[in-house]
Parts: sequence; C-alpha cells; structure tokens
Amino acid sequence: MKLTEREKDICRYLVEGKNNIEIGKLLFLSQHTVKAYVSSIIAHLGAKNRTHVAYILGKENIINL
Repeated sequence: MKLTEREKDICRYLVEGKNNIEIGKLLFLSQHTVKAYVSSIIAHLGAKNRTHVAYILGKENIINL
C-alpha cells in the first residue's frame, strides 16, 4: 500500500491515539482536512475504522513509527 507523506504523518499520530483536532494542531491543518485524510487512509487500507488502521500499519509495517 502506498501512502503519501502527509498520510504517513497523520498515521503516526493516529497510532499514538491522537484525535483529529490534536493532529490538526500538530500539522497546522483544520480538523476537517484531517478528517478527509483519515477517511482516505481508511479507504486506501481497506480498514473499518481508525483503530483498524493502526492495527494494519503495525501488522504490515507500512510506516516507520
């Protein structure tokens, strides 16, 4: 699975359990933009939710955390 660099940035914070508002503040994005990225990541990975994204990332070693 190929993720963009920005998607990888967001994934790193997802794995830490950060919510959209927290991720937005860290990456200087609106919470709505983060939500769109998270939705895209979920679709790319075929995940059910953000928790499942973290599981897939760890299992498949998609990004370096």
